[in-house]
Amino acid sequence: MIEVFKRNLGALTEEVALYPDEPMSRHTSFRIGGPADLLVSPKSERALCGAAQAARAAGLPLTVIGNGSNILVRDEGIRGVVLCIGGDYAGIQIEGTRLTAQTGALLSVLANEAQRAELSGLEFAGGIPGSLGGALFMNAGAYDGQMADVVLSSRYYDVGSGRIRTLTGREHAFSYRASTYKSHPGWIALSAELQLREGDPAAIRAKMDDFAARRRDKQPLQYPSAGSTFKRPAGYFAGKLIQDAGLMGYTVGGAQVSEKHAGFVINRGGATCADVLALMAHVQDEVKRQFGVQLEAEVRVL
Repeated sequence: MIEVFKRNLGALTEEVALYPDEPMSRHTSFRIGGPADLLVSPKSERALCGAAQAARAAGLPLTVIGNGSNILVRDEGIRGVVLCIGGDYAGIQIEGTRLTAQTGALLSVLANEAQRAELSGLEFAGGIPGSLGGALFMNAGAYDGQMADVVLSSRYYDVGSGRIRTLTGREHAFSYRASTYKSHPGWIALSAELQLREGDPAAIRAKMDDFAARRRDKQPLQYPSAGSTFKRPAGYFAGKLIQDAGLMGYTVGGAQVSEKHAGFVINRGGATCADVLALMAHVQDEVKRQFGVQLEAEVRVL
C-alpha cells in the first residue's frame, strides 16, 4: 500500500520528504512513540494537499501532526501515513499589522518576527513549543493570550472534497483548547492570517522575556513532556489538585509527575507510552477519589 501511495504522488515526490518506518519519538516533545509506517514532510502547499489525497486514494489511514508538542504516540506506532507539517512548510509574510504564515511555522518564530516588525499581540506565544497548525487546532494559549484573540482567517484543505476553503472569525469556533478543526479531522489547516497591532519593540520584548522567565522558574523545561497534561477543570487548577492529592513525584517506569510543577507529566528517561498512560490514569483516579473532580487529558494520544 505504501508503494501505491508513492505512485499516487507522482511528480510531487520531488516536493516531499519520505521517511519509512520512522520512529515517532523523533517527532514528539515527549520523545516517546513507536514507528510510523511512512512519515511525509511536505515542502509546498500542493505537495501537502497531494500527499493527503494520495493517502486517501491508497486507502491508507492519514494522521496529521505539527511540531508534536501536544501528542503522545503509542508504543506500537502509527499505521498508514503521518503527514508532518513542519519547517519545510513555514513561510511568513507581514504586511502592515497583519501576519500571514503557513501552518508549519513555529509559534516562537512568529512571536519573534512580530516583535521585530514592531507588532504586539503574539507575546503569549513566544514560549509555546508548537506550530501554527497545532495552535489553530487547539486554540493554544498562555498567560494573557490565545489564538482566538489574533486569528482573522485561515485556509484549509478538505480531504473529503479535495478543495481548499477559508474560515473567517467566528467560523473557527474557538473555545478552551478547541476549535472547529478539532471537530473536523478531515480538514488540514494550510495557513492563517493574524491581526496584530503596532507596539513598542522594547516593551514587546520585555513582555516576552518576562513570560519566558516565568516558564523557566515554574515549569520542568529540562525534561521531555507535552506541556500541561490535563485541561483546567472549571473552578480548579489541575496542577493544584494533583499536588494536593500528594502525587508530585509519583512515578511509573520512566514517567513522572513533575516535582517542579504537578501539572506536567515528564519523561525522566526511557518512558514508554504505556508508562505515561498508566500514570495519567492513576492521577485521574486519585483526583476523582479525593476531590470528586474528573481530569480530562489535554495531551492527544495517537
